[in-house]
Amino acid sequence: MSVKKLVSSAALAGALSSALASMAGAAPLTKAEASAALAAHKEKCFGVALKGQNDCAAGPGTTCQGTSTVDFQGDAWKFVQGGTCGSIVLPNGKHGSLKAM
Repeated sequence: MSVKKLVSSAALAGALSSALASMAGAAPLTKAEASAALAAHKEKCFGVALKGQNDCAAGPGTTCQGTSTVDFQGDAWKFVQGGTCGSIVLPNGKHGSLKAM
């Protein structure tokens, strides 16, 4: 096998692996994951997740976990320690919210 084919095959395999990992991360939270977070006294905080790092609810056309399209998207939430959401200050001067912004 030539070096060119070997490199191309490795690049294709890497790209496929990355795509599959992304799809797996975009799955909705399971009931067990959500229950565990709530049992650990976590709360849903809207507007604090970075792009692609939300736990769920990222607006129309998204599937859930890891699908926010911008940093601090107002309709995407992330679990945070209970009682801290409103004290999280965002770069735009706003705060995290217990309701979609």
